[in-house]
Amino acid sequence: MTDLVTWAELGGSLAAIGGAAYARHAYPAAYWSTVGLPLAAARLLASYSSTMDACGLTVEPSRWRALAVRAATRREIRPVPPRRGVIRPTTTGLRMRLRLAPGQEPADVAASAERLRHAWGVHAVHVRDVKSGVVELRLVGFDVLRKVRMPRRLDGGPLQIPVALREDATAFIRDYRTVPHELVLGATLSGKSMYLRNLLTGLAAQPVVLVGIDCKRGVELAPFAPRLSALATDPDQAAELLPALVKEMEDRYDLIKARQGIAPGTPEELITSDIWGLPEGERPAPIVLFIDEVAELFLVATRKEEERRDEMVTQLIRLAQLGRAAGIYLEVCGQRFGAELGKGATMLRAQLTGRVCHRVNDEASAKMALGDIAPEAVLAACAIAPELPGLAVVGDTSGGWSRIRTPYLSLADAAAICRATADLAPDVPALDPFRPYVAPMPVEASGPVATARPVTE
Repeated sequence: MTDLVTWAELGGSLAAIGGAAYARHAYPAAYWSTVGLPLAAARLLASYSSTMDACGLTVEPSRWRALAVRAATRREIRPVPPRRGVIRPTTTGLRMRLRLAPGQEPADVAASAERLRHAWGVHAVHVRDVKSGVVELRLVGFDVLRKVRMPRRLDGGPLQIPVALREDATAFIRDYRTVPHELVLGATLSGKSMYLRNLLTGLAAQPVVLVGIDCKRGVELAPFAPRLSALATDPDQAAELLPALVKEMEDRYDLIKARQGIAPGTPEELITSDIWGLPEGERPAPIVLFIDEVAELFLVATRKEEERRDEMVTQLIRLAQLGRAAGIYLEVCGQRFGAELGKGATMLRAQLTGRVCHRVNDEASAKMALGDIAPEAVLAACAIAPELPGLAVVGDTSGGWSRIRTPYLSLADAAAICRATADLAPDVPALDPFRPYVAPMPVEASGPVATARPVTE
């Protein structure tokens, strides 16, 4: 009987260990909430001072503190770690603020993030500068990019679209007011189209004019035609659409200048240099231009096509340089974007502040996207595995970068969202000639219109 009890206890222990291992792999969020979170918190509390000392994040105490400790306790004077704040658990990890000791800087803590990760047994440690002398440690318990789940509470707003999840479990928000133009690069099946779908459906719910140029005969953007105000599916149509956008931009500048030319006694808040300073009743709707494959606008085969290309590139550069104040924003997508595309390519790329690089086929393509703003991110972009579509590296002109991944959104669901929000499309008369044709939805008959009766003689 004793042997049976022993074997039962051993089997129960093995089953519990096996169940925990399976839950950690299949349901990482549930495992973290039940097992990982208590263990990580216990390790952090038990080893905080020794870990900070081993990582070189301690400083010698002040003279007054050393005298007080020696007089009160007669203990050995030990180095002082950063003052730790309250540990706040989350569904993906832990958050904790540190008040840095005199002589320390946030870069010191960021340099030790990998050692802190191993010491406390978590998936990753990210450091964020909160204010002078205070940093926030965000401990991530598991790989949140393996199966993307966007946070429930998202702080959005006009032209602010939560489009992906960062590796620190926060939402990556595409803010057109802050970063007006963006370049999205990626090889085939890298997830570039998924990023475009999430971005476009997010904008579809706002009163924003959506314009598309898809020179692959519209296979990427045509399903969203009910919500698009204009669509060009080949270079010839794009050559007609871009001048209309430039003319719309010039008209908006005339509207802004008219507001600036008001009487001298007008209050300062009524004087503006862009459309966002105009009264709401006079403000035109913002325009977002999506270019699915920018290389198709640059590639030419004849002399006539070369002249058309030069005109379109000039118009795109004008939109990139002057469009922000007029409320016109660019979202340029492609597989490569280098000088080999032709004259004006690098000049246009320099105007695209935001950079998103998915998996690419060579290092040169990653350098085209990130090399001039965040050189350290090039190797991270080249290391993206093919089995992780949607994973990308995003950088900005500040030199910072991070990994993101877009959630899965099927083409059918994205098209349904665009159909449901078709009434939100603002009216822009200049773009009416380019509005795509939308076939009416077939109406399913629920039954016969009239009851059939036999013919009587």
